[in-house]
Amino acid sequence: MEMTTNTANAITNAAAAGKRTVSSPATMMKNIVQNEATMKILRDSLHENAGAFAASVIELYSGDKALQKCDPRAVWAQCLKAVSLKLPIVKDLGLAYVIPYKGEPTFQIGYKGLVQLAMRTGAYKYINAGEVYEGEFVSQDKLSGRVDLSGTRISDTVVGYFAYMETLNGFTKTLYWDKDKSIAHAKKFSKSYNSGSAIWREHPDEMFTKQVLRNLLSKWGVLSVEMCNAFSAESEDNTALADEKIAAEPIMEGVEYEVQDEG
Repeated sequence: MEMTTNTANAITNAAAAGKRTVSSPATMMKNIVQNEATMKILRDSLHENAGAFAASVIELYSGDKALQKCDPRAVWAQCLKAVSLKLPIVKDLGLAYVIPYKGEPTFQIGYKGLVQLAMRTGAYKYINAGEVYEGEFVSQDKLSGRVDLSGTRISDTVVGYFAYMETLNGFTKTLYWDKDKSIAHAKKFSKSYNSGSAIWREHPDEMFTKQVLRNLLSKWGVLSVEMCNAFSAESEDNTALADEKIAAEPIMEGVEYEVQDEG
């Protein structure tokens, strides 16, 4: 979400007011968020949820010592990206995050947030993603892209990852990457993977699964303006960083999101 002149002015003026009174980063953020011009921005975008979002930003910043080392104005500018996507930044929800990365606040959308944006389009009947175990992969048709995962699992060895979607108009697409392709993609595009980030060490299957789902939706999915904004608001390299903040919430194997037809 690009900041308008009015938005930038609201942030600057509120921060200046905070500097005149106290130097506490948490208090500066509170002044920024509770400034009337800032609240108008939130009310215009989030309506009755404006107050809850403002409170969540204050709680996020006040409870994260590492984030407090970042300029509160820069943090709030990243929070505005979540406003544009109408995603809360409550850590426990796992939808969107603002976290410090090399001294700068960075917005990342979580796995759950990606799924929610997809479901908001009203275009999907099913979205599913997970791990593929030894014996389950049977074949992949190069022309149609169809993947047969009907084989019998013979071990607990993960050999690949899949993502599947079906739209309400009947279009289906499955994306399957074997372990080698998944690792090669991470090495090419993810600095966090190459740096030995804890999330990749401790939850590699969840991260590889998210990687495949993101590629499926971005290339073959029905993309709303919100989803396009989400993809542009963060780089793929940074998607791992959000999950590192909530490593205790791995993607469940075989989790499926379904919209039931009425009647």
